[in-house]
Amino acid sequence: MNTWQEDALEEMKSAIQAWFDEQENRKDVESAVKRTTLQIGIFNDATLDYRPGRTIVDSLNFGWDDADKKPIKAAPFTREQIVQEVQPLLAEFVKKKLEKLETSPLIDYRFTMKGSFASTDGTVELLVLETVNAEKQRQLLARIHTYIEKKLEQGSYPTKPLETFFLTRHLLDPHLFQELEVGKLIALFDRIQELNKERIQALSEHRSHMIQALTSWAEEVFLPRYIDITRSEYRTNVYEIKPGAALENKNEPNQPIDLLLYGAVMILRYEPSYSKSRGQTYLELATQLGSSKASRMLKEGSGSFSQEDVHMRHELAECKANDVFSLITVVIRKEEARTYERAISFILSLLRKGFPKSCKIKLKSSVKLVLPVKGLAKSDTHRFFANALAYTELHPLLEEYAREAMEEFEWYADTEGEKSVMPGSYAVFGLGLADERYFPLVEDYMALVDDEHQLAHDKFTGVFAETHGITERSAPALVACLRRSHESLKLRIQPELESEDKLSMLVQHIEALKGCEAERVLYPIWGKTDKLAALARKAQEPRKELLLRLLKTAGKA
Repeated sequence: MNTWQEDALEEMKSAIQAWFDEQENRKDVESAVKRTTLQIGIFNDATLDYRPGRTIVDSLNFGWDDADKKPIKAAPFTREQIVQEVQPLLAEFVKKKLEKLETSPLIDYRFTMKGSFASTDGTVELLVLETVNAEKQRQLLARIHTYIEKKLEQGSYPTKPLETFFLTRHLLDPHLFQELEVGKLIALFDRIQELNKERIQALSEHRSHMIQALTSWAEEVFLPRYIDITRSEYRTNVYEIKPGAALENKNEPNQPIDLLLYGAVMILRYEPSYSKSRGQTYLELATQLGSSKASRMLKEGSGSFSQEDVHMRHELAECKANDVFSLITVVIRKEEARTYERAISFILSLLRKGFPKSCKIKLKSSVKLVLPVKGLAKSDTHRFFANALAYTELHPLLEEYAREAMEEFEWYADTEGEKSVMPGSYAVFGLGLADERYFPLVEDYMALVDDEHQLAHDKFTGVFAETHGITERSAPALVACLRRSHESLKLRIQPELESEDKLSMLVQHIEALKGCEAERVLYPIWGKTDKLAALARKAQEPRKELLLRLLKTAGKA
């Protein structure tokens, strides 16, 4: 090597040395691995990013866009020199660092150093070193088997999400378990859910960890055997079946493909709406690879529900459901309350048994009612609930449905963008406009709305204010709506607030809020607080005092 190249190599070694020094100086190493017996080390990989003059090492994996992969004239190495000369020297350097940390909990049983190198031929990405600590591997496997036996197979108590985080990744790690026992794996995943079914929030965390582990296994281990996976310009995965790729033993039970299908169903049932497409993609890929089970699931559903649960045939109506597509088909044969009662009961029963709340309805009906709220998607789902709301005797049942369906970060599958609405929205909007008995339902709905990704409730709020005005019963619900409002909402209720009694009523509810929340509630009514301040200066008592109390609550007095 010439002097320039030796300096570059030294720059790389210095970055690696700095990373190891930083980790060895950590104060939380011992406490981190003591959280669970299933963690035997903290770091299992690191990536060297060599760019002349700004070389770093990070434990986060990162890749370069095509724009970053063009040749760099300032780099001292060719692609061949990096592969033939630089990589072996760095591998030896890293290996010596790891030998000093052989018993340290800082390094996991397996450690991988990757490299991204600027060269005269463009960016070169390669494996610098991969090493396995056999003793740590043996200890970890023993701990895994002990945990499964004591906590899952013999245990009867809830487990910790952190334990599931590590366990699921270990069980799907081909370096720990070369042969997958698919049937046993699925049984263990089901057992974890069973043990934690009474702890709703924790159960959601357990499922999230399972899905992440299954997704990583699918994308990094299983699918690459049959499929080329690339990244689109929008940084989403693009899948292309390899020529001649086909599943082995595809008709035998407990094959790896069954684990992929299990993961797909988990995604479809428990992931937010924006993530569900991955589950459907896995089913479609499995079908293309020759899985008859996947093909059947796409047509009939995942098989998680009984035939009686997903198909109801009656002289008044027929309903079919497919959880893979989150689709419920409703055929109305006779337009009357009993027909919609049967359909709503069918849907409600499905939701209570775990059917995706972010479903969509395909409706066959001669009636095409919509809610008196402009801007809502004119979808079949909307029409179904608008039709059902026409029958007042069904309102209690519709409230049951709404309370079961409402879920933060979920949206009906046939809405998107500004028209996206949380499941249960159409029933809530219709009931809230129809009867004050459902004002508490409106309040509960607004407490769940993801106002960063939904605007439709603003449209409802405007109609709600026009319909009910400000009364002792409506004021709490109206304030709940305004707490989730956006700047685009403008209410025309100032004339009604000329009444000091109504203004006083509104003030009492707003004073219970924090400053920023109060300001958000006030904006759709008066605009910026300086406008409200101007009104307060001109007002006479007792109206002046009421307006000043609003400003004080908003922190503007």
